Amino acid sequence: MAPSDTDKLDDEPFGALVAFAEPAWYHSSFIPPKGYYNQTHVTLRNFMRDYVNREFLPYMSEWDENKTPPPAMYKKICKAGFNAAVLYPLPVKYMEGVTLPGGIKPEDWDAFHDFVFNDEFARVGGVGFGMALWGGTFIGLPPVINFASKEVKQEIINPVLKGDKRICLAITEPDAGSDVAGLTCTAKKTEDGKYYVVNGEKKWITTGIWSDYITTAVRTGGPGASGISVLIIPANIPGVTTRRMHTGGAKQSGSTFIDFEDVKVPAKYLLGKEGQGFKIIMTNFNHERLNISFVAHRSARVCLEDALRHASKRIAFGKPLFDLGTVRSKLAEMAKRIESQHAWIEQVVYQSMVMSKDQLNTELGGITALLKAQCSSTLEYCASQAVNIFGGLGVTIGGQGERVERLYRDCKIASIPGGAEDVMLDLAIRQQVKITNGKKKRAEAKL
Repeated sequence: MAPSDTDKLDDEPFGALVAFAEPAWYHSSFIPPKGYYNQTHVTLRNFMRDYVNREFLPYMSEWDENKTPPPAMYKKICKAGFNAAVLYPLPVKYMEGVTLPGGIKPEDWDAFHDFVFNDEFARVGGVGFGMALWGGTFIGLPPVINFASKEVKQEIINPVLKGDKRICLAITEPDAGSDVAGLTCTAKKTEDGKYYVVNGEKKWITTGIWSDYITTAVRTGGPGASGISVLIIPANIPGVTTRRMHTGGAKQSGSTFIDFEDVKVPAKYLLGKEGQGFKIIMTNFNHERLNISFVAHRSARVCLEDALRHASKRIAFGKPLFDLGTVRSKLAEMAKRIESQHAWIEQVVYQSMVMSKDQLNTELGGITALLKAQCSSTLEYCASQAVNIFGGLGVTIGGQGERVERLYRDCKIASIPGGAEDVMLDLAIRQQVKITNGKKKRAEAKL
């Protein structure tokens, strides 16, 4: 049966009336596939559009130059439900006193709400701001939700969601990035079994400078992945030292160098069992990579939107830049990549809702890695082409090209965290070949 007008979500186009500036389903003439969006997604989209326009966009350039959002902003976004919204699935059991953006009920929140929330937020035009607000939460809190003891969950989860506490994830070390199995930070259990003594260093830890808890990958056993465990380390324990790192992109992210020197951590803060750390870290990566894909994708669309606006009004050689075929070709190539990518994201988001947990871990691991690599490379391309179209305005802090200038600086922050692009491509092809060969063998065994 063909869709009817009653399947439309909007009577009028929503958002910027600039070609390709918004997802197709924002326009009243487009009807999304069944099972994707409903009126709760429209409600969330409208709330986020108003909130971002009012609370963030007018101040982004100033905050970026200050390298830190206003101190009160973290508590404010937590009150609006943002710190819970970045987690999927939601930790409903621990959300007492926590509301979601737009007043969406927790039981109605699905993977498309996760997408819409991040997509709309990314219109701020810059990666570092979101990292500063909840970058630590969305990667540091899920291991607690999924693997901590009941006592530790009660201590940490709700206070973080409400903004009373902060948490971060510490995996990367000076000599171990995408090579997680090569980390060297050690945790040795005391003879009485009550504590772990941690020694080592962590580097480029998002929001670490502000965090009360540090979800930390440590080596409790021998070399390789089987020797890794995960500890929650309260930042106020003696021996924990943090210092701010300053990065060229994502200047607000609170990137931190952390040093652990004979840090005595109560054994209750071990997540899961010793030696399960690599598994815990890997289960965290799918949603992290998907979230990075969401942000990189809308950021690329921001570059296209702003470049098209500029090309339409900037007069050069007696006519608008848009009248030049070379400029139109750049814009069309940007749109081609963004629109095809959007359909792929929606496909992955839908599968993440309908697949079993086991299927998600096996079938979508390689796909989300490939999607992240695609979205980050699209952002790099679109940021570069947008700067070319803006000219000097594209490398000027503040003014008409400010979002493009920030994203040109920030775009590598989308490709490196969560796994560098080359690592993602290699992981994706190896994973999918392994899965396909396994299915082939099972099919042949039935003959």
